[in-house]
Amino acid sequence: ELILPLWEKASNTVYDLLVGHEVGHALFTPDEDWTKDVQVPQQFMNVVEDVRIEKLIKRKYMGLAKCFYRGYEELNAKDFFEIEDEDISKFNLADKINLHFKIGPFLNVPFDGTEQADVTALENTKTFAEVVDVAADLFQRYLDEQPEPETPENGETPENGEGESDGPAGNPQGAPA
Repeated sequence: ELILPLWEKASNTVYDLLVGHEVGHALFTPDEDWTKDVQVPQQFMNVVEDVRIEKLIKRKYMGLAKCFYRGYEELNAKDFFEIEDEDISKFNLADKINLHFKIGPFLNVPFDGTEQADVTALENTKTFAEVVDVAADLFQRYLDEQPEPETPENGETPENGEGESDGPAGNPQGAPA
């Protein structure tokens, strides 16, 4: 079963990209509930799996490579990712990777040496198990980059998640959307 997005604002070029992407998931993403076995947030898994399935679908249907290129070119021109006035170098690694693999031909996404090794590992993913490993590494790096929470002078800590800053849709601040 293939569920296609209904995005009335999408041009035919962008719609072809979206359909190709969803067909990639249908063909290459395992049809199983991996969430009970994998302790990595879905947004990190999705960034890595999107890279793998887009690479595989473009290999299987070579004509899609041009559709993906033109579709992402159009989305970038319309600032779909809302990065026009942003300093990409300050983004977390998962967001930089997402941008690199989607609109990299139109945007220079800076990576340091360690980050570039992660990009290379991601480029080489072939299996879903490898996706899990790379996503787990990205998530761990994200956690490692988070500042230590400050303890108030009275020594009390927030209870039941009070005081935690969530970004859009309940994602941790700075986590990939």
